Amino acid sequence: MGGGARRSQDGREARESCLVGLIGSGVGPSLSPALHQREADRHGLRCLYRLIDIDPLGIGPEGVGELVRAAARLGFDGLNITHPCKQTVIEHLDGLSEDAALLGAVNTVVFGEDGRAIGHNTDWSGFARSFARGLPDAPTGEIVLLGAGGAGAAVAHALLTVGADRLTLADTDPARAAGLAGTLATRFGAARVRTVPPEGLPAAVDRADGLVHATPTGMAAHPGLPLSAGLLRAGLWVAEVVYRPLETPLLAAARAVGCRTLDGGGMAVFQAADAFRLFTGREPDATRMLTDLSELLELPAGG
Repeated sequence: MGGGARRSQDGREARESCLVGLIGSGVGPSLSPALHQREADRHGLRCLYRLIDIDPLGIGPEGVGELVRAAARLGFDGLNITHPCKQTVIEHLDGLSEDAALLGAVNTVVFGEDGRAIGHNTDWSGFARSFARGLPDAPTGEIVLLGAGGAGAAVAHALLTVGADRLTLADTDPARAAGLAGTLATRFGAARVRTVPPEGLPAAVDRADGLVHATPTGMAAHPGLPLSAGLLRAGLWVAEVVYRPLETPLLAAARAVGCRTLDGGGMAVFQAADAFRLFTGREPDATRMLTDLSELLELPAGG
């Protein structure tokens, strides 16, 4: 594939160089290339990270398989996958990790020396680590999750894994929310997961301890709020998966009424660290990568 390899102390293959990329819609502002390349530099690893934006290519999420196959032929070592391809990519892979299979969503693809493309999910572990770090004592009795797509599936898994008593799923596509709820119920029990239609969202948020937003709304390409700011109240904690901008309209509105908040930066870093390990066989330093993110977010656009 993209580079030579050696064995690390624990026996895993550790590459001397790597070629990876990110497939998704509107990925231009992504800081993934800089995060991976900065960490690679500290390991003495040559890393090239390319952005593959499906929008200018005129390719929809259903065409992600074409890009995955092309990357394999071109010698890529792996790919990150983001909105809206985390679920559509699955049918184009040769295998899935246990987590990816359970979640039905992939954000990391690793190409083996045998050419097989294996899908992984580091979003869920990234959110779990970020939540534990940023909201360590937040109540988790009742949580509302906005978004049941690829990111939502990962966040839902993380929340139930860390001990949420009950999770209420809300999505503009009720069938998608119902499908995710069914998958989660199989593992975590039906009593811990339910869905709510759009008209039921105000009541669900009113009785919730926390709200997690897992859709692209709030990103530069998808401006706005994912729900009415009037539903936010002091005493509700609010967590975000969007990290650019770090201060989304939702978080700004939540802070204005006194909510505790968690931005998407931690999830971005921790999922990247886990993906870096899969791509390179090297152990990343997530603390250094958190510092990298802070520095990168202070740079001028394009800097």
